[in-house]
Amino acid sequence: MSINNSQRAVPAPELIETMTGSNILIGTLIASPVIIIFDNQGSASIVISIGDVEWKTFPAGEALVLDMRGNHGIAPNFTFDEGTSFFGNGASGDFSISYLYARNS
Repeated sequence: MSINNSQRAVPAPELIETMTGSNILIGTLIASPVIIIFDNQGSASIVISIGDVEWKTFPAGEALVLDMRGNHGIAPNFTFDEGTSFFGNGASGDFSISYLYARNS
């Protein structure tokens, strides 16, 4: 198996918003992530939606790391698409989405 050494990890700007009790846009991906971290930084549960689909409820303080490096940053499958928007709904607290994507050198 050959390794693609022409790609490098690039940090994307953090997507972070404070929950207000209604559905709000946390942010939109500028690239397909290789590693993505979802982090409920507050003391209340937050429901995360992708488009119109309620995806996961994050209890207070919970974080989730999805490591998709098995794709080596070049596989078009099993990652979120560039342009995917995440929404959050919770009574209070910040929700953060941080991610790295692959860039050709």
